[in-house]
Amino acid sequence: MKRPIIRIFTSLFRTRSRKLYLANKEAARALVHERVKHFVDSHYGPRHGIAVGKIAIRNQKSRWGSCSKHGNLNFNYKLVFMPPEARDYVIVHEICHIKEFNHGRGFWALVAETVPEYRALRKQLRNVS
Repeated sequence: MKRPIIRIFTSLFRTRSRKLYLANKEAARALVHERVKHFVDSHYGPRHGIAVGKIAIRNQKSRWGSCSKHGNLNFNYKLVFMPPEARDYVIVHEICHIKEFNHGRGFWALVAETVPEYRALRKQLRNVS
């Protein structure tokens, strides 16, 4: 971890600016699609048979991401402003929910396969929201 994300994103996370959302939505979409493809193609697809449904970019008030029972993923557009390691953690977290729709040991073991420092990143993200 190079720098704590807490200081950088606290005020940004709390804004609900539609203008900021519309200005960054497509950049976030491109980034998220690329990273999801990377993790599914290189690891979670071949090893665990995980397939992602639809991906949506939203202006969420209190979440970085979410996953539906159908394998659809939703992400906050503000991921585009995050450091790569924090962004990748959020993306991997939601991908892993497709296989493990809970926060049990199996889920965290899946996350740790590609983001071994997930505990520190999770703690930082909790302090932002």
